[in-house]
Amino acid sequence: MNATPPVSVIMPVLNEERHLRNSVRHILEQEYDGEMEVVIALGPSTDRTDEIAAELVREDPRVHTVPNPTGRTPAALNAAIKASRHPIVVRVDGHGMLSANYIATAVRLLEETGAQNVGGIMHAEGENDWEHAVAAAMTSKIGVGNAAFHTGGTAGPAETVYLGVFRREALERQDGYNVEFVRAQDWELNFRIREAGGLIWFSPELRVRYRPRPSVRALAKQYKDYGRWRHVVARYHQGSINLRYLAPPVAVCAIAAGLVVGAVLTPWGLIVPGGYLAAITAGSLPAGKGLPLKARIRIPVALATMHMSWGIGFLTSPRSLARKVIASRRPAVGTTTAV
Repeated sequence: MNATPPVSVIMPVLNEERHLRNSVRHILEQEYDGEMEVVIALGPSTDRTDEIAAELVREDPRVHTVPNPTGRTPAALNAAIKASRHPIVVRVDGHGMLSANYIATAVRLLEETGAQNVGGIMHAEGENDWEHAVAAAMTSKIGVGNAAFHTGGTAGPAETVYLGVFRREALERQDGYNVEFVRAQDWELNFRIREAGGLIWFSPELRVRYRPRPSVRALAKQYKDYGRWRHVVARYHQGSINLRYLAPPVAVCAIAAGLVVGAVLTPWGLIVPGGYLAAITAGSLPAGKGLPLKARIRIPVALATMHMSWGIGFLTSPRSLARKVIASRRPAVGTTTAV
C-alpha cells in the first residue's frame, strides 16, 4: 500500500440538515496528504439535506452525490461504493464528526495490521441535557456492556467496529453490504469478512464524535431496530450471538414476569423491577459525573429506554425477516468513476 493512497469517503444520508455540513467539513479538513473524494448517497429526505448537499458539491470539487431512492442505509452505502473509485473506502455517517487525523491513522493501521477493516470509538456527545444523558449512557458499561467501540479498550482484533475504513477489495469480495439488513449491516458485513479469513481491527486511536438521537421516542426506535436486526443476524449466521446481546431480552422478560407476579400473587415479585431501577439509578451516578443536574437525572431514562427497547426488539423480531434475508441476492459492488 502506498504511504498516502487515495481514499473515498462514503456517506449514507437521510434528513441530516442539522449535522451534514459540519460532518463534511470534518472530512475535507482531514490532516491527510493523499487524494480524497466524498460520495454522499442521498435518501428521500424531507428537510433541507438535499439543498445542503448541493451547496457542498458546488463549493468543493471533491464532493459528489448519488441517489438512494430506497432511503435504506445498506443500499446507500452500496450506491456510494459503486460511484467511488479509490482503493481505501471510509464510511462516515451524516451525523458523525471525524477527528482531525482519523483517515491518516486508519490508513496507517491498515498497513501495520494487514486488516481488511479498521475502526475505533463511537464517541457520543450531546448538545443539550437529553443528548448529554444519552451520550453518557451510550459510553458506559451499564449502558452497552463491554463493547469496546462504545466504551474504549485496547487495540486488537474485533468482531465489529464502528463505521469502518475498508480495503476496497474486501468490500468487492463480499459484494458490499447485504441490502436486506436495514440495521446491523455493519455487524453482518464484518462477520462475513471474518468468515472469509479477513481481520477486523479495533483501535482507540480512531475516534468519531457522534450525535445521539434527540428524543426518547427516537432513541427507543433506534434501539428497538438494533435489537430486532441483531436477532436476524443471529438467525442468519449461526454462532454469532453472545451473552452481552442476550442481556436486554432476559431483563425484559424478568421485569415483565416480576410485574405480573407482583400485581397478581405477591409484592415480592416487584423485587426484580425494583432491583433493575435501583441498578440503573446507581449506575447513572458515575456515568453522569461532571454533567449538569438536568442531564444526570435523565440518564436512568436513557438507560431504561436503550435496554428495554433493544430487548423488546430482539424478542419480537419476526422469523420472516431471516427468511427474507436468506433468500435475498446482493447486487455486486463494482469500481466505477464517481459522478
